[in-house]
Amino acid sequence: MIYAYAKLTVSNPEALSDYRDKAGPALARHGGKVVQGSGNVMPIDGAPDVPDVAAILSFPDKNSALQWINDPDLADIHALRRSSGGSEILLLT
Repeated sequence: MIYAYAKLTVSNPEALSDYRDKAGPALARHGGKVVQGSGNVMPIDGAPDVPDVAAILSFPDKNSALQWINDPDLADIHALRRSSGGSEILLLT
C-alpha cells in the first residue's frame, strides 16, 4: 500500500463539486481510494500553508498511483480538479 497527500485551494466550488462526483470512480479504476478527506484542516505544528481541502489517498502500489495520474482517459477529470483552484498531490514513497 502507498499513500498520497492531496491539497486543494478552492477558487471554483462548482468545479470541485463536479470533480467530487467523478473522483471516486476515477481512483477506483487504478485501485485507489480516499482514506480520509476534509474541508476542515487544522495545523498542529509549525506554520504550514493550510489548504481548503485535504485528502489522503491510497493505492495498491506506486505504479498504480502513477497510472492513475497519467491515465489519458482520466485527463478531463484531473483537469476538472485543477480548475477548482490550486491543486497539489504528493506521493509518499
